[in-house]
Amino acid sequence: MEQVLQNNLISAAVQLEKQLDNELSRLDSLGGEDLEKLREQRIQEMKKQAAQRQEWKNNGHGEYSELADEKEFFEVSKKSANIVCHFYRDSTPRCRIVDMHLKILAQKHLEAKFCKVNAEKCPFLTQRLRIKVIPSIALIKDSKTKDYIVGFTDLGNCDDFSTEMFEWRIAQSGAIDYNGDLLTPPDDKKKKKQAYNSKKTIRGGYVSDDSDIDFDD
Repeated sequence: MEQVLQNNLISAAVQLEKQLDNELSRLDSLGGEDLEKLREQRIQEMKKQAAQRQEWKNNGHGEYSELADEKEFFEVSKKSANIVCHFYRDSTPRCRIVDMHLKILAQKHLEAKFCKVNAEKCPFLTQRLRIKVIPSIALIKDSKTKDYIVGFTDLGNCDDFSTEMFEWRIAQSGAIDYNGDLLTPPDDKKKKKQAYNSKKTIRGGYVSDDSDIDFDD
């Protein structure tokens, strides 16, 4: 098994080296005019990216803000294709944990609008999006609600999940860009690494998610 893995790694390395050689050969074969076209194309791409980022900022991306009512939510949905919306209640402590993480992620992911809505002040929107548990996060991609994060069940069923774990879960919907491994939760990786380093078996059960509140109560 080990030999097979080693052979696969060698094969992958050889393939990558060939790809790099081909790309270098292609660049070497380009004349002055071709290089100028490539440079101009790259400049146009950078200008387009800069314009997109500025448009996002003009629409409030890059910060975590509260929406006053349903009207403002629908206005935001017209301007922003990707939205991460936290439905909260002042009386639910875990909503403050969500706020902490979303403030960080809003600055990192300009491609999405991060916002929150007081569920008690927006009953029509809460009912329309079928929000039953607080906190709940609606994940909207291309103006369509793709997914929900309900309580902390998907985040390890605990209060001390990492921002990276929250980011990974949001990325499952496609509402934000993600460069990591979507198949493996980052907190699981950390646990495996810690277990390996300490050479100890970590045992323990999940923490009950009893702070999630059924909004129909």
